[in-house]
Amino acid sequence: MSKFGLFGKFIVKDGERDTLVDILLEAAESMKNLDECEIYLVNVSEDESNSVYVYEVWSNENAHQASLSLEATKTLIKRAKPIITGMERISTLNTRGGKGISLNSY
Repeated sequence: MSKFGLFGKFIVKDGERDTLVDILLEAAESMKNLDECEIYLVNVSEDESNSVYVYEVWSNENAHQASLSLEATKTLIKRAKPIITGMERISTLNTRGGKGISLNSY
């Protein structure tokens, strides 16, 4: 069974990359109690000082959508919005497995 994966890019105002990284790492921490969120990785590129990349793997797309309505998620989005200047969904993926991915479905 494949999982729902997302690879996205956030572009932020000059000098705000670390602020967004901190917010997204808080989001990752809040996802630890959600079995449906299997991977939530926050990444930066040394070549792009205003970009933050996020890679997520969920048990299914509905679980991802449901996470967006959680109070903790809404609060973090509210904090992040003022510093985000752009977003790009690089790809939606069907994750098939590998290290860190559960074979169970939720």
